[in-house]
Amino acid sequence: MRQFQTEVEMVSMAVHRNLLRLRGFCMTATERLLVYPFMVNGSVRSCLRERPESQAPLDWGVRKRIALGAARGIAYFHDHCNPKIIHRDLKAADILLDEEFEAVVGDFGLAKLMDYKNTHVTTAVRGTMGHIAPEYLSSGRASEKTDVFGYGIMLLELITGQKAVDLARLANDDVMLLDRVEGLLKGKKLETLVDSDLQGNYIKEEVEQLIRVALLCTQSTPVGRPKMAEVVRMLDGDGLAERWEDWQKKKMFHQEFSNTRHPNVNWIITDSTSRILPDELSGPR
Repeated sequence: MRQFQTEVEMVSMAVHRNLLRLRGFCMTATERLLVYPFMVNGSVRSCLRERPESQAPLDWGVRKRIALGAARGIAYFHDHCNPKIIHRDLKAADILLDEEFEAVVGDFGLAKLMDYKNTHVTTAVRGTMGHIAPEYLSSGRASEKTDVFGYGIMLLELITGQKAVDLARLANDDVMLLDRVEGLLKGKKLETLVDSDLQGNYIKEEVEQLIRVALLCTQSTPVGRPKMAEVVRMLDGDGLAERWEDWQKKKMFHQEFSNTRHPNVNWIITDSTSRILPDELSGPR
């Protein structure tokens, strides 16, 4: 019930072309229904990894447009809602696609409201393995920078076509997509990193730019990550080079804490909220 109320409240207050718009809801003694527009093209996840052979893969131009649209939607509920909304579980399955393949952010069942005077909210950790920011996982502190991390992982999924966590990569010691991307970039193997469905039909410089945005978003400490409004500007070509150069200089003087990115936990579910009872999902803690 609390999850249902949370989603109705969140989606009703946020109106933007890149956010899923609630058409209506219904409550009876036995049912609780949320009514949304039908997203004819499914989600980013379904288009990347579950599409039938008869469906063409997402081309590079569409992927760039999805990245920008999703960023605009997230920036809206961070900066233009009062109180601001923290999604807490951003992933490829939550980026839905309308008939024009316009990105629409959905699934606010785990979202939290946060007053502008606060820097974070502290909650029990909930989310999807591979998408959870390290500071949220270790302390339960969720903030807009938690969403920035999740967006960065989604961006890497969009570029590579791969899962954020894939046990099939265990033998190569790169189960986490973020680790795999960083390793391939060090080896300058860009062609190995890009989704093979694209068959080489992409612009190398644009891929490099999106990867840089994704890596800036997935820094291990929240203070280093950009705000989503800045991400939107960087995707539009404003300020990325300067931000990247600044980060590279800082990396020369500071060692990354390698043991904080993916702590060993055995209770994180592999697909969002599918195994959590509704009364554990939302509401005050």
